[in-house]
Amino acid sequence: MPQRQRLPTRFLAPLMGLVLLTIAAVVVSHQLRDYQVQDIVDGLRSLPPAQVGRAVTFAGLGYVAMTGYDTLGFLYLRQPLGYPKIALATFISCAFSNTIGFALLTGSAIRYRFYSAWGISAIAIAQVITFANLSFWLGLLAVGGGAFLLAPFEIPAQLHLPFRSTAGLGLVLLALIAVYLIGSTALRKGLTIRQQRLQFPCPGIALAQILVSSLDWSLAAATLYSLLPQVTGLTYLGFLKIYLLAMAAGVLSNVPGGLGVFETVVILLLSNQLSPAAVLASLLAYRGVYYFLPLAIAIALFGGYEIRQHCR
Repeated sequence: MPQRQRLPTRFLAPLMGLVLLTIAAVVVSHQLRDYQVQDIVDGLRSLPPAQVGRAVTFAGLGYVAMTGYDTLGFLYLRQPLGYPKIALATFISCAFSNTIGFALLTGSAIRYRFYSAWGISAIAIAQVITFANLSFWLGLLAVGGGAFLLAPFEIPAQLHLPFRSTAGLGLVLLALIAVYLIGSTALRKGLTIRQQRLQFPCPGIALAQILVSSLDWSLAAATLYSLLPQVTGLTYLGFLKIYLLAMAAGVLSNVPGGLGVFETVVILLLSNQLSPAAVLASLLAYRGVYYFLPLAIAIALFGGYEIRQHCR
C-alpha cells in the first residue's frame, strides 16, 4: 500500500516539468509565426554590436534583479533557503512567465516544482508567490508614478484610458505607494478584509520591495532604449514613461509577453520621433534579447534539472 501511495507522487513532479516545457515550446512556436526567427536575427544584425551588447547586459542585470522578489519573500516569511536555489527558481519562473504569459499559472507552477522539492510548504510557496507578484506591481507604481509626474505627456485617445495626461495617473500611482508604505509602518498587526488577514511587511522590506522592482522595470526599459536609434530629444526618462505605459497595457491584456499590444503602443507613442520600421526592428531585437534568449537558457536549466532529478 505505501508503494502505491508514493508512485503517483514520484512521477507527478517530473510530469509537471514536462508539461511546462511542452507549453513553453508550443507558445514560443505560436509567437514565432508572427515574428520569424530570421526577422529577429536580421533585427539584431542591423544594429551595432555595441548596442546589442548593452542590451544583453541590461537584460542580464534585470533578471538578476528579479531574483530579489523571492529573496525578499523568504526574508518576509523568515524561511531559510539559500540564494542560489532561490535565484535558480526565480530566473526560470520569470523567463517562462515573461514570454509565455499567464504568470500566475506558469510562474507559480515552476516555483512550486522547485520549492516543494526543497522542503518548502505549499502555504509558504503561495505566500512567496503572492509577495513576488505584489512586488512586481509596486515597482510599476513607483517608477511609473515618478516618471509620469516628472515628465507628463498627453495620452493618445486610442488607448482609451480615463486620463488625458500622465500627470493625473502619476499622482494616483504615487498615492498607492504612499498608502502601502504607511500601512507597513502604522499597521504592523495587519488588516482583516473579508475574513482574510493581510499582513504588511516591515518598513525595511517594503522599501526593498519597491527598490528591487523599480530596478527591474528600469533595466527592462534600458534594454529596449539601448536598441533604439539614437535621436536628439529622446532621453531615457522620456522613453521610460512610454515603456511603462506600453508594458502596463501589455501585462493587463494578459497576452503572452504582451505580444502585439506592447509593440503597438510603443510605435504609436514614438511615431513623432522615429519611423515605425526603425522602431519595429528594435522591438524585434528586444524580443530576442529580453524574452527568447532568457527563455532558451531557462529551458536548458529546467531540462537539466529534470534530467538530474530523474537520474537520482
